[in-house]
Amino acid sequence: MAGISLLRWAYLGLAVWGAVHPMAWFIAWFRANGISLSGLIEAWHVNAATSGLVWDLTIAAIALTLWVLAEVSVRRNWSALWAIPATFCIGVSCGLPLYLFLRTRPVT
Repeated sequence: MAGISLLRWAYLGLAVWGAVHPMAWFIAWFRANGISLSGLIEAWHVNAATSGLVWDLTIAAIALTLWVLAEVSVRRNWSALWAIPATFCIGVSCGLPLYLFLRTRPVT
């Protein structure tokens, strides 16, 4: 990966961290409670603070998706579309730094 700037390395590191660290908590929850998507969603709304956080992340995910789509349509950087499934399947903590990593690649 020669030619990757320090900033791009930071984005890539944050994307990996944003995938692994939250997923460890989800796996721990699934081990304790069984694999239940409805149960997980119910746990996310256990109180007003967690509901607020869920909505905060949902709105951020939608905004990131719109940004990715708008920029991809102009820049034709199709690989940046990987940030959308990363955002909704893993989380904004992975999707946003992944998008920044993909967006800042050298133009050839």
